[in-house]
Amino acid sequence: MTGFEFFSEETHALEQQIVRMGIALGIDWSDEAQVRELAREALHGAAGEIHEAAKHDDYRLMAKAELFTVAALMLRVMEKSADQESAMAHGGPAWKAFARALWAEKGGQ
Repeated sequence: MTGFEFFSEETHALEQQIVRMGIALGIDWSDEAQVRELAREALHGAAGEIHEAAKHDDYRLMAKAELFTVAALMLRVMEKSADQESAMAHGGPAWKAFARALWAEKGGQ
């Protein structure tokens, strides 16, 4: 069945983390500019600095570090599902907003 979309356990777990970290960071997933900036940070080198800074018990930095890790996993899941003709992985609203921003930043759009 071509074009079948699924919300796997893996995708669901990542979506839950995205939502949790978004709450900790005060992310409005409907604010494209805010989400795009977050995606830009996740993809362009800020992750190392954030991980180092997160060691100082700043919950916002720790949340951002975890969200950046989730972003990498998200991209991997989406790329893996894109390689399959019969399936396409996606999650709920937070996943979709973040995924759009990550793809746009990854593609330089």
